[in-house]
Amino acid sequence: MKRTAFIAFVLISTALLSQKLPKGFVYLADIDTTITSELRYITHRNFIGKPINGYLKNTVIVSTETATALRKIQQQLQPLNLRLKIYDAYRPQQAVNHFVRWAKVLKDTLMKREYYPDVPKSNLFKLGYIAAKSGHTRGSTVDLTLVNTKTNKELDMGSPYDFFGEESHPHYKSITDLQKKNRLFLRKIMLNNGFTPYDSEWWHFTLKNEPFPKTYFNFPIR
Repeated sequence: MKRTAFIAFVLISTALLSQKLPKGFVYLADIDTTITSELRYITHRNFIGKPINGYLKNTVIVSTETATALRKIQQQLQPLNLRLKIYDAYRPQQAVNHFVRWAKVLKDTLMKREYYPDVPKSNLFKLGYIAAKSGHTRGSTVDLTLVNTKTNKELDMGSPYDFFGEESHPHYKSITDLQKKNRLFLRKIMLNNGFTPYDSEWWHFTLKNEPFPKTYFNFPIR
């Protein structure tokens, strides 16, 4: 392939993989390049054990207001040798639909031991772990943790991300003092910057004044 043809091929391929976001949405990396991400739903490392529909690239998309708030938090964390790490942010409705279909197949318990060992799969809807609608799909909800910039390791929060059980409740008592301290610090800095926590997941926060409170989007992450 000639050089000019190769360059044209690369440009076309890049254009196909990128997209023009709806008005009011941004790629977080365009606002702050220091916030890292690990979108588990593009991999097999999640509670289903397979890549999730709509996740095509490890890139974080959020509402503009959410991105601005996260940048502010990151700036507050940097003098403390900490940084944000995003597990999930905007989530297309097709991914939520994927979760719902999976939850109805009770025999599919591939990842039960790691993610929901003490919760019957038949109870995932009733307990609120799976729902037909998600705040993530509105673009202003994030799942995240804190990383020590000196060691490049996540802070110990007492339970892993996406673990279904009481152990993940923000105020769960049967964890160490350090784990409680880490959870409360994350909760405090998010609250102080306009986010509302979720009672069942220490990692889950939604911007209080979210710009799309009743709109559920479905464009893919790419």
